[in-house]
Amino acid sequence: MQNAKLMLTSLAFALGLAALAGCSFPGVYKIDIQQGNVVTQDMIDQLKPGMTRRQVRFIMGNPLIVDTFHPNRWDYLYSIQPGGGQRQQERMSLYFSESDQLIGLNGDFMPGVSRDESILGTDGGVTPPLAPEAPISVPQPEQPKEQPAKPGSVEEQIQKEVDQVETVPVPTPEPLDKNPQ
Repeated sequence: MQNAKLMLTSLAFALGLAALAGCSFPGVYKIDIQQGNVVTQDMIDQLKPGMTRRQVRFIMGNPLIVDTFHPNRWDYLYSIQPGGGQRQQERMSLYFSESDQLIGLNGDFMPGVSRDESILGTDGGVTPPLAPEAPISVPQPEQPKEQPAKPGSVEEQIQKEVDQVETVPVPTPEPLDKNPQ
């Protein structure tokens, strides 16, 4: 009887120690923690001087930080901490002119040959890095003059339908309780 109690006590003590040791046991899975915007070299390589904010947002996604004191600067931050390892961080800042065109960038990535082009062995035309201090003048492309739709074409029919659309006011609902207290 005495041996059974001693055996149960030592077994409970051993299980308790094993449970406490499980917190730092090497076989325990620890997740990778990712935060921010994922930015790749291929995304940076698609950026060209003179792009609008909308075009940049299409390529890069929404910026993590839009500073109210610097509205012409977008910041993209990304950090990853592999399961219990050292935290790694990357940052990218894009600069826009007053006319909402991309004029510069700086950070951990710079324009160059994309990974796909380097693997295929084709040179995509290496672009020199853009500096935010040196604005680049970009010639504006000529806007093609809009041609009127040909009579009887699908474009003309669509334009007629669009022109004939009447706006309908949205009714505002009445309150449910007409005698609020």
